[in-house]
Amino acid sequence: MSTISSSINLNKPLTAEQIAANNEVDAKQTLQQEDFFALLSQQLAYQDPFKPVENTEMIAQMASFTTAEGITDLGTEFAGLKEVLSSSQALQASSLVGKKVLIPSNIGYLADTGGIDGSINTTTGAYNTMVTVENSAGEVVRTISLGDIGAGNKRFSWDGLGADGERLPEDTYTLKANGMVNGTGEELMVASYAHVESVSLGGGQANVYLNLKGLGGIELSDAIEVAENK
Repeated sequence: MSTISSSINLNKPLTAEQIAANNEVDAKQTLQQEDFFALLSQQLAYQDPFKPVENTEMIAQMASFTTAEGITDLGTEFAGLKEVLSSSQALQASSLVGKKVLIPSNIGYLADTGGIDGSINTTTGAYNTMVTVENSAGEVVRTISLGDIGAGNKRFSWDGLGADGERLPEDTYTLKANGMVNGTGEELMVASYAHVESVSLGGGQANVYLNLKGLGGIELSDAIEVAENK
């Protein structure tokens, strides 16, 4: 009785020659238009003369092949269209370098100059609205009074100074807002503005990313608003 050698490594990756041979075999197993017409010719040559193929049946076979071929071509065209759209999106995103975008996060980055801008969103408005700024250790370093605000988006700015009027160090800071809504104190939704330093242009299936100063990257589709960098 013969035995199977235990020295065969089934986990060993295929060589380039083996991969090319497999691709060639796979290509030969795919029916092309010439193969279809060859099969159709054979079918007509060997059909029973007393029971010939109906015209409607032959037309249906040809229509089925044409439809399948059309779907394949359509998929190729859509792939090309997607690539063009991705390139266009990447080109548009590159124009955002040097500008500010509003992101769905209440964390902002304080550079060595300037401050942090944010936006409060509320559907009903609020009164006695207060914005607190916390450092990376969770300590409140500044409180800003905005008073009464209406429904919609309310933009605000923090100059980067602490409660003592001293410039705070370059770091990330968390912006929180609270206000009275219908007689009840509520935490309000806050978004922050971030500076776009560069854009990662995704190729193929990759998305376009905006690289934000001090905050990392986000997808272009996540940006809420674009603003001039002042």
